[in-house]
Amino acid sequence: MIDWLYQTDINLFLKIHRGLSNDFFDFLLPLLRNRFFWSPLYIFFIVFCIKQYKKDGYYVIGGTLLTFAIGDLTASRLIKNAVQRIRPCNDPLLADEIITRVTCGSGFSFPSAHATNHFAIAIFVILVFYKHWKPVLPIGLLWAASISFSQVYVGVHYPIDVTVGALLGTCIGLLVYQLFKKLKPEF
Repeated sequence: MIDWLYQTDINLFLKIHRGLSNDFFDFLLPLLRNRFFWSPLYIFFIVFCIKQYKKDGYYVIGGTLLTFAIGDLTASRLIKNAVQRIRPCNDPLLADEIITRVTCGSGFSFPSAHATNHFAIAIFVILVFYKHWKPVLPIGLLWAASISFSQVYVGVHYPIDVTVGALLGTCIGLLVYQLFKKLKPEF
């Protein structure tokens, strides 16, 4: 079963990484995974929360930062170091298959911290704002999913890495939202 899952993961990785290769994705997807690309969105979010919700906005910002901190700590510091799965772009068995689109990095692959962090933030923000603004659901999920997908496309993660990261991030977002609701039940 493990061998089948491993081979399926590699095959799906290659279908995405090589099979979907095109100039548009080669331009867009490396940008989506770049933390600086999203800086205007993060600044807008902070200003919006403070301006629109005053003191309560700081709780929303704090909850968002907490989801990021827990996600990053869990994925990057705990699980990755325990599992130590090599990134596809560093795997000698895939060396002839990899298209270099971004710097690979030396860290481990499982789970994807990008997927964990962005799904954690997306789920938290969706739960906080859904009753006020319904479009936050598809927008938040599309945002987190596109960043996660880009990780596979550029060659730094396998599909299972981002899938588990998304599930882990979802759990973290739900957990932090429960804490938020205890602190701010009227929000």
